[in-house]
Amino acid sequence: MATKRPTTSSSQDFEYPPAPAPAPAGSSSSSGSDTVFEAPDEQLSASAEAVEAEAAAFLGSVDEGLLAAKQAIEQLLGRLAGDAGGIQSQDAMDANVVGVGIGVGDGSSPGALPGDPVLEVYTIEPEAPPETRARLASAAGLQAFSADEVPIKTVCTGIIDASQHRMRLRPSPGGISIGHVRITAGTQACLVRGRSGARLNRLMVLSNNHVLANSNAAAIGDAIVQPGPFDGGRAPADQVAILERFVPIHFAGGNNLVDAATGWAWPDRVRRELMYLSGGAVRLFRVGATPVAAVPGLAVGKTGRTTQLTSGRVVAVGVTINVNFGGGRVARFVNQIAIRAASGNFSQGGDSGSLIWTWDARRAPVGLLFAGGGGTTFANRISDVLAALDVNLVT
Repeated sequence: MATKRPTTSSSQDFEYPPAPAPAPAGSSSSSGSDTVFEAPDEQLSASAEAVEAEAAAFLGSVDEGLLAAKQAIEQLLGRLAGDAGGIQSQDAMDANVVGVGIGVGDGSSPGALPGDPVLEVYTIEPEAPPETRARLASAAGLQAFSADEVPIKTVCTGIIDASQHRMRLRPSPGGISIGHVRITAGTQACLVRGRSGARLNRLMVLSNNHVLANSNAAAIGDAIVQPGPFDGGRAPADQVAILERFVPIHFAGGNNLVDAATGWAWPDRVRRELMYLSGGAVRLFRVGATPVAAVPGLAVGKTGRTTQLTSGRVVAVGVTINVNFGGGRVARFVNQIAIRAASGNFSQGGDSGSLIWTWDARRAPVGLLFAGGGGTTFANRISDVLAALDVNLVT
């Protein structure tokens, strides 16, 4: 059974996972993260609805012809992933397209002024827009592509891979290496708690399915270690949580909204702050509790295992993308967010699971990083993640 630590006059403690692993040497609860935070705000559900409405308002302003062209490419992506049984196919390589989203033109796309909506088409190999148009006209069956009726911006990302600070740190903050005992390493996003029942008293770490649940291959109750195994983490000495819930990733056809999972944590081994390194010292900060919608041009930031603290901008929303999870497995994700840094990479392998937030004083949650390639990062909308896992943020 789960156990509880003694309550105080001002708060009650979160429940501990069953059969807890021995407390690692050097473990400390001095941060205060072992005590219960305020109950989930009842307004968060309304906030999620507002996020959805804001995102829908942007897409609702897009020309119907552009949306129809996007849908045609999405159908093509569905065939390319599903027809091969979830395995990266030669047809997919020949089509040279892995995803599509709605972005904002920079004046280089015929038929679109700077700031106008355009189709962002993500390709495996570099390709000039006329070549992309001709290929799409043939593969997707839309003459509008060849007639310059649909403004297109091509972005070479290569094949999109599900992405992979490295130290051991207690309590464990967001932005640091973490993972299931049988993966390499990913990133701890932040803390969450369930919205009802027994899960209301569980303090949990949030990250990707492929980070905490080994891409569907894990069992509930499996050990989650910090740092991740690739960075030296081992169970039980480095265990901070057990796998609590994950959203299955659908391969071989079907749409995915999120790559997400939760780990039920020992409260004295984790903390609600996120981290980054500055001058060799660990800096801690907190993010907001109310999600905001991603729209093109929104300045965002993240802190993750590999590239640490980076900033960038949302460049496209409503993205459909085929993601390679290794072993030839490909999964199609819909309604995603695309992000790029002004220079360098916003993320690299090992940053998967990072929380993405607005690059301003709000630090409002926007998305959950899960994949990337060619300088473009892809993220789930955080509102979809929280809904799918039935959790609220603890910040």
